[in-house]
Amino acid sequence: MTCQSSESSETIEGDWRADSSHRTVESDESRIASAMKDLRNTGWYWGGLTANEAKELLQDASEGTFLVRDSSQRDFLFTISAMTAAGPTNLRIEYKHGKFKLDSVVLVKPKLRQFDSVVHLVEHYVQLSHASDRAAQPQPAAAAAPNGTVQLLLTKPIYTATPSLQHLCRIAINRRTRRVEELPIPNRLKDYLTDYAYNV
Repeated sequence: MTCQSSESSETIEGDWRADSSHRTVESDESRIASAMKDLRNTGWYWGGLTANEAKELLQDASEGTFLVRDSSQRDFLFTISAMTAAGPTNLRIEYKHGKFKLDSVVLVKPKLRQFDSVVHLVEHYVQLSHASDRAAQPQPAAAAAPNGTVQLLLTKPIYTATPSLQHLCRIAINRRTRRVEELPIPNRLKDYLTDYAYNV
């Protein structure tokens, strides 16, 4: 029979907590690094653009035009700046427990979907916007709802520069199939397609 003092068991438990915390930090760092890599590949990530600069870019754009930029608020990493029926608006993207989701009022937060990457989040809302566009009946000019809310549409990104033809082809292919590995193309092209597996 062996005995162990409470002091040594506390040390072991403390070491386990520190190790678990360290793994969480590493996991968060790798997830954020991966999110940054994907964002840089999009062409519509504007980095340190300010809210006022984003507003200027969106001022004459059609509803649904958007870009992603670094958040100016310390508690958030990224912000979507989008043109709505009420004018340019900013939506913060929250990162918590390894997932990204839109910041919202407390009552709505639990209902919002969470995503592994910012691009996946944007892709989801772009698809929802296109689906709602197709389902919507022709209506008079869009306006804010009586309660002051506006519908969020993400339909057209603002690129920092003209995207390459290769990138646009990659997006078009990703819109048609998620089974890139089955395409009759060289492995080098499959690698290029899977490096950015989004359709926006």
